[in-house]
Amino acid sequence: MDGFAKLMQFQAEAARDMFGQFLPGAGAEPPKVPDINHWTELGGRVNAMWTDFLRHQTDKARDQAAAFDPAQFATLMQGWAKSLPTVDMKAQQKAWGEGLAIWDSVMKGFTGRGDEAGEASEMPKTDRRFADPAWRAHPAYALLHQMYLMLSEYWLSTVDSIDGLDREQRESLRFATRAMTDAMSPDHFLMTNPVVLEKTMATGGENLVKGLRNLIEDLKKGQLTHTDPDAFTLGENIATTPGKVIHQTDLYQLIQYSPSTDSVLEVPLVIFPPWINRFYILDLTAKKSFIKWAVDQGITVFVVSWKSADESMADVVWDDYIRAQIEAIDHVRERLGVPAVHTIGYCVAGTTLAATLAILARRGEADRVKSATFFTAQVDFEKSGELKNLIDDQQLETVAKLSPQGYLDGRYLAATFNMLRGKDLIWNYVLNNYLLGEDYPAFDLLHWNGDVTNLPAKWHGDYLRNLYRDNKLVVPDALRADGTPIDLTRIETPVYIQAGREDHIAPAESVWRFTRHLKGDTTFLLAGSGHIAGVINHPDAGKYQYWLGDSGADTFDDYVDGAEEHPGSWWPHWVEWLRAIDDAEVKPAGKRRPGGKGDKAIEDAPGSYVKTR
Repeated sequence: MDGFAKLMQFQAEAARDMFGQFLPGAGAEPPKVPDINHWTELGGRVNAMWTDFLRHQTDKARDQAAAFDPAQFATLMQGWAKSLPTVDMKAQQKAWGEGLAIWDSVMKGFTGRGDEAGEASEMPKTDRRFADPAWRAHPAYALLHQMYLMLSEYWLSTVDSIDGLDREQRESLRFATRAMTDAMSPDHFLMTNPVVLEKTMATGGENLVKGLRNLIEDLKKGQLTHTDPDAFTLGENIATTPGKVIHQTDLYQLIQYSPSTDSVLEVPLVIFPPWINRFYILDLTAKKSFIKWAVDQGITVFVVSWKSADESMADVVWDDYIRAQIEAIDHVRERLGVPAVHTIGYCVAGTTLAATLAILARRGEADRVKSATFFTAQVDFEKSGELKNLIDDQQLETVAKLSPQGYLDGRYLAATFNMLRGKDLIWNYVLNNYLLGEDYPAFDLLHWNGDVTNLPAKWHGDYLRNLYRDNKLVVPDALRADGTPIDLTRIETPVYIQAGREDHIAPAESVWRFTRHLKGDTTFLLAGSGHIAGVINHPDAGKYQYWLGDSGADTFDDYVDGAEEHPGSWWPHWVEWLRAIDDAEVKPAGKRRPGGKGDKAIEDAPGSYVKTR
């Protein structure tokens, strides 16, 4: 403990000397540094916290092995980190020359200030991770982050210069290299981050104690925390749209929402959210809820709430999800006495909805679905983006080993998706939560993002192999489900396809390719933002924009070139499209009001499945 105390005091004194001279606004009196006794006491608290954590983990392992092991996730990631770029001498010489130029530029910024002494100098390279003036206030930190940025560019450019790689190999290596360089950033370490050192001096190290507490809590639950875990409660301040669970199976609950208008569209809407997440992404706070907004537009809305997988679902496959979609459609038709329903499929549930439509068409039952809307859903995976870098034979074999009980722990999937935006969803929180010890924000979308869902292992493996890796869904009759071959070209149902321009999970061009496999009337819309914010964009927010163009264009680029930009949310355009298909209205009586007289409901929305962990 004496070693820790001496190290912290030495580092604090060194930082005081640096910042006292260079930081903007620093006065003549240098910042006070706690004495050795303070750091000794702090070290004792840190040691006690860590000892308690190790004891907790030992007791937990003795009682029951944890389902999620971070070390196993690290093994999973090794599949794409196959190798680093081979050193190219010419590129190395260029990097050396650029490094000398950066050194010269940085040092000139400090030695040639003249009247500008004390002001942070401009740097040759910029990055928002190093926007704080502290990174430019002292030559050591200025040079450190500038050399890091230069070397990061060097490694990525080396990947581009390697001969003999096909496109997928190069993209996979770029992904691995970028992940590596992101992890090595100097802002992730106490001794190389002047902002953290400032905070440590200012708080006497209390930020590190709080950060360690945050780290321990995350290690206990096996998941990075993004938001205040106590800020939201389902049914109280999130997922609050009034409704009832009116049907339930071992795989899903079917929720019907109470009408809020004097008349409603005769054709109801059945929404299939992705089973890799909780359905309430569509029912966040009232000012963001798509479900509430749709109900207020006079639509009778039903939503499927998928069950998080457990050992009982070890044999669940794609056929089961397709049968569930058909069953939900038929249940709503029978319940309301209507011949057809409108449908929405979000992300992977949209992929399954496409297969469902193809099966109904093959069986001569396509008229059960009046229209189908797809939110950021892929069916053609040829250009499926960075996720494809995580899927090869070695990865699939590793994933199978992570699911000995027949289901994949949702924390693995969450960590994988976080890897796609490592700077924003991992390292930003490592800095803020563990080093700076900041309070967690209360953010409903991030709360949902951390509310993970387990997946049936058998179906998850088939999905990765048959769709992502082998792209079989767009090959007529290459796949079948529930005994029926799947041919997307048989779909003649009116289709509305929404994509997010900045979507990193389902890239817009990949979503666009669905239009190439349909025969019926198709409307493609490109929304601003990404996989979530591009979809969840309430009109009252006045945010983002959307583009409309020729849905029959030959290529995605042709669509974009000819598209017209419109401000705000795309939701009103969608509801106009829906009404244009069938605008007949009825009074919301009888079973249009779930749980009313003569209608026995199972429980109130949001139901119990969404709360199962």
